[in-house]
Amino acid sequence: QVQLVESGGGLVQAGGSLRLSCAASGSIFSRCIMGWFRQAPGKQRELVAGISSSGSTNYAESVKGRFTISRDNAKNTVYLQMNSLKPEDTAVYYCNARLGSNYSSWGQGTQVTVSS
Repeated sequence: QVQLVESGGGLVQAGGSLRLSCAASGSIFSRCIMGWFRQAPGKQRELVAGISSSGSTNYAESVKGRFTISRDNAKNTVYLQMNSLKPEDTAVYYCNARLGSNYSSWGQGTQVTVSS
């Protein structure tokens, strides 16, 4: 199993930057597809960015060119660098680990608030 703990959220002004981290326990991290999701009040949870075990990445259109996902398998950690933040990026950000079609684990979430 993989247990996930997010950190790095906070309050930032529009145009600013934050880096989220997701530390994972367990020996299967390097095999997992990792993703960052977010959920704003009254909205559904949405995929922000994902990274495969081989390092291939994908992004939501709304964050392309501003956010970068990366992983360090030696540290069992996945990151989300968020630049040029906008008020509409305000949400709780969740880390997800997925392996195959039967296994998925979520972190507890970290709040990101972008003020205008």
